[in-house]
Amino acid sequence: MHKIPSFLVDKFDVVVVGAGHAGTEAALAAARMNCKTALLTISLDSIVSMDCNPNIGGTGKGHLAREVDALGGEIAKNIDRTFIQSRMLNLSKGPAVHSLRVQADKRAYHQEMKKVLENQENLLLTQGEAVELVVEEGQVKGVLTDTGAFYQAKTVVLATGTYLRGRIYMGEVNFPSGPNMRKPANAFSKSLEDLGFDLMRMKTGTPARVHRDSIDFSGMEVQEGDQEIVPFSFENIGEDFSDHDQVKCYLTYTTPECHAIIEENLHRSAMYLGDIEGQGPRYCPSIEDKVVRFSGRDSHQVFLEPEGLTTKEIYVQGISSSLPVEVQMALYKKIEGLENCVFMRPAYAIEYDAIDARVLDLSLEHMEIGGLFCAGQINGSSGYEEAAAQGIMAGINAARKVQKKDPLILDRSQAYIGVLIDDLVTKGTREPYRMMTSRAEYRLTLRQDNADLRLTQIGWDIGLVSRDRYAGYLFRKEGIEKESQRLKAIQVNPTPENNEKLEALGSTPLKNAISLAELLRRPELDYDKVAIFDPDRPQVRRDIRDNVVTQIKYEGYIEKQERQISQFKKLEEKPLDRDLDYMAIEGLRNEAKEKLTKIRPSSLGQASRITGVSPADINVLLIYLEQKRRGKLK
Repeated sequence: MHKIPSFLVDKFDVVVVGAGHAGTEAALAAARMNCKTALLTISLDSIVSMDCNPNIGGTGKGHLAREVDALGGEIAKNIDRTFIQSRMLNLSKGPAVHSLRVQADKRAYHQEMKKVLENQENLLLTQGEAVELVVEEGQVKGVLTDTGAFYQAKTVVLATGTYLRGRIYMGEVNFPSGPNMRKPANAFSKSLEDLGFDLMRMKTGTPARVHRDSIDFSGMEVQEGDQEIVPFSFENIGEDFSDHDQVKCYLTYTTPECHAIIEENLHRSAMYLGDIEGQGPRYCPSIEDKVVRFSGRDSHQVFLEPEGLTTKEIYVQGISSSLPVEVQMALYKKIEGLENCVFMRPAYAIEYDAIDARVLDLSLEHMEIGGLFCAGQINGSSGYEEAAAQGIMAGINAARKVQKKDPLILDRSQAYIGVLIDDLVTKGTREPYRMMTSRAEYRLTLRQDNADLRLTQIGWDIGLVSRDRYAGYLFRKEGIEKESQRLKAIQVNPTPENNEKLEALGSTPLKNAISLAELLRRPELDYDKVAIFDPDRPQVRRDIRDNVVTQIKYEGYIEKQERQISQFKKLEEKPLDRDLDYMAIEGLRNEAKEKLTKIRPSSLGQASRITGVSPADINVLLIYLEQKRRGKLK
């Protein structure tokens, strides 16, 4: 135990360390599953603080937020309560990449989530800095705080965000700090290292916030919110958001003069000074990285996003930096419309400790320390949505461990959550991991519009989805099935009258009778256009008809993907014993033996995704498993 005199606060089923997007989802999930839960945060004022961008969703990330919601999580409901602009992205592309992205009122987002936590049964929300993870004989026992308070626990979820030995960098200036100049958690890392954790440094950053009144918006491209608002939470489908006021966002660009200032001062950037050990996020680079990597470009996009209705802070997306503050001020003033901008908060880079997530099982439980789960940026991921997705799964599985039930594991064919966790615990990462649609092999079946159809039954079965929410899901599911069958049952005959209507719609005349569903597959036709062949059409809710149309139009592709999923499942369903001695299996290459021994995959499918394990190695394992099944191995 730590040298601080300690006292027992209480005994808990689940203790969660950190109240960011991962920690809040973990704590709410555990409490809602009837586990006595404590949520420890370094500051009650930083609960789900949006220390980087003031939005939820976007490509890939919106899918995760919808999936968390489908399971019974809080992120989507909270953003529906507090959004100030809503836009559906990629509507000109296929439905697999349609992504909802909404601007949040950051202060309201924090306040509303804090309210939910404070009113949640079975949940103690308390302020305190965790300084030691207490483990005895390979089993977690609880968490000790800096005041000596000991929270005894059957399970612990670590969701520490960017606080572990956090250090902020602005050029030559650097100092210990959590995000947004908050107190860092300097002691807890030592506790993890003493337990054998191999910590690595990660880096992320954020741009400056500038005063709204100092910006000239006149020459910028205005970005309005959608007129027809699609809610993030399935619970709010059918709600009328038409009277919800939306703010404007703006698009501007960097200039060659801006780039010149950066190039002249690169030697003063913390990244180029060599002060920062950690690797930054590849898909959210600093402005210095952009200028260096894309040296032939004269400009880069800059989005100006309001941070709330009660503040004049404007988030300058696209210009994160670790340059000195005076250089930041000079280069920002070379951006179109920001010539007279006034800084309210400078840009900075932050470096923090993370673990190698390959020490975790697919349940997010540590393979050597029983009852210890990890979620969010401590696992090497980046982003609110990635954190929330891991948080809800860690909370669910911590609760199920307490209840002596098997863990809930979502595979890559079931959810983006499955892709995210499988990537982290199977492949690991040396840079902050960001979810993108391109990471999902089965993205046509893992759309954001069908997340509830994929996951809400699971959420209900584990006790996380409310009765009202489940009734809404059943209504939607039945409506989709009924409308799909109705369209398939209606026959459109090749009469002169029908062919005349088709020609008027710019479509080819019929030679044979086809169903209305088949007609709807034609790319030039949509649900509204085929209404002339459907005189008895009932009133169908918008979300239901949109889902039906997507299923019909992409039916062939979806069926092909389902066959691929069936093949994928065959490998996933071949389990590998955790204590399998890979070193003794003849035919495996040495690299494969080392990687398999370290990661200890749960199935042949997971083994096939480990970097350094070749198809030939998988064949060796297949033969081994078959010989074992036939009893030919001792």
